[in-house]
This record gives sequence, C-alpha cells and structure tokens, in this order.
Amino acid sequence: MNRKQLFDLIKQKQTYLCVGLDTDLDKIPKHLLSEKDPVFEFNKQIIDATHQHCVAYKPNLAFYEALGPKGWESLQKTLEYIPKDIFTIADAKRGDIGNTSSLYAKAFFEQLNFDSITVAPYMGEDSVKPFLKFKDKWVILLAHTSNIGAADFQLIESKANGRRLYEEVMLRAQSWGSTDQLMFVVGATQADKIESIRKLAPEHFFLVPGIGAQGGDLELVSKFGMNEQCGLLVNSARAIIYASAEKDFAQAAKREAEKVSEEMKIYLNKYL
Repeated sequence: MNRKQLFDLIKQKQTYLCVGLDTDLDKIPKHLLSEKDPVFEFNKQIIDATHQHCVAYKPNLAFYEALGPKGWESLQKTLEYIPKDIFTIADAKRGDIGNTSSLYAKAFFEQLNFDSITVAPYMGEDSVKPFLKFKDKWVILLAHTSNIGAADFQLIESKANGRRLYEEVMLRAQSWGSTDQLMFVVGATQADKIESIRKLAPEHFFLVPGIGAQGGDLELVSKFGMNEQCGLLVNSARAIIYASAEKDFAQAAKREAEKVSEEMKIYLNKYL
C-alpha cells in the first residue's frame, strides 16, 4: 500500500486507528481454548468486529513466535483473513547487517506479504536499507518509544551538536528513505514532545503506540502530530482486544474500537 492509498483510506474511514493483535493464550477468553486454532479464532472474531473502525492491524510477532510452528500458522491465516484494503504492520523490530536484513525483508514482505515492518536502527544504514528496496512496502523505524527504558539511550545528548540520539536517528534516516516508504515509531506517552518531534520529520507518517492501556493522550498526539496527510497511525491493543474476557469479547472490542474511531473523526475534522 502506498502513501496515497493509505491517506485515502484514512479519509474514507475517518479514522487512523491501528489495532494491535497482541494475542496471548493466557488472556483470550477461555472458551476459545477448545478451538483447533484458538489464536486465529480470536483474531478472526476481533477482525470481524473492528475492521470497519480501523485502517491497520499490527500483530506483535513475539506472541506468535513463542508458539512455534503453530504460531506462524496462526499468523499466516490471520494475515490472509485481514481485508486487503487494510494496512498491515509486522511488529517484529528486526535489524541486522546486510544479507540478514535482506532475508528478513523477504520473509515479511514476500512470504508473509506484510505492508510494513518495524525496524531497529541501532546497527545503522546498512541494516535498514535492505528493507527499503521493496515497492509499496514500508519501514517503520524505532525513534522515541514509549517504554520506561527509552531514556537509557534515546535521550542521550551529543556533545557535538546537542541533539538527542532519537533526534539524530530521525534526521539521518530521512536520507535513507522517502516519505513514501519510511515511518517512525513515536510513543503516545511522549505526547508532550510530539510537537517538536513532528518538526524533525514534518512529512513522514508516525506509528504511535501507547494510547489506551498505556495512558497516552490521543488529543495531544493528534493536535501536535498530525500533518497535511494525517501522518498518524495510532495503535491500541489491550484496551480493545481484551475489553472483555467473556463470550462477548468481540462485541466489547467493537465498542472500544468504535469509541476511539469516533474520537479520531473529531480530530481529523479539527486538526487536518
């Protein structure tokens, strides 16, 4: 999916919600555990209930890899089930030297056919460039994340120019890929910084995790993070997919997704 198609989808649906498919066998409703593939059955019902209220799905690969071959099978079936007009994100946080990154890119873009993948930039340009060689595929580069440990490295200031490490990453990475193929991860819990972060990359899309269960402020993120093509995919996982642990889990997920989507519609009309 290219940038125009993504923006057209946001305008059409009047939402920029990404639903995180962080499917945990310990958290899904117990009645599903008797299914042949409980993970896929859970995802299927969540997708059926929420696809009208979101523009993207983001499976976190750890939840699938931890289940071995069965997890990969559940992931493949999930991807095939997601409607073709919805953006897909492999939350895999890959990043390694050339040949290895090339194979990771083939795995996620050719074999699994994701639209995008999250990539760690720590090893530099040659670890990211292989992912940028695929037409209409996206790299979502970790920039300023929402976890507590983000401060350990991301906020270190350069003695040479005073820039923080995440700022250096964002500025330098823009020479590696265009606004049609490169996004940045910016945590919603960094909402107080998002206005200055937007100035670092005015035209790029941001993937923003951290609303819902993590407490990020959706209005602040929208007000200061939106650009002329929206430029935001805001992710919510637990608050939506685990809104209920009972047999009504899909209906509860739908209500939560619809509530977030309706709020996003207000901000699209207000700030876009």
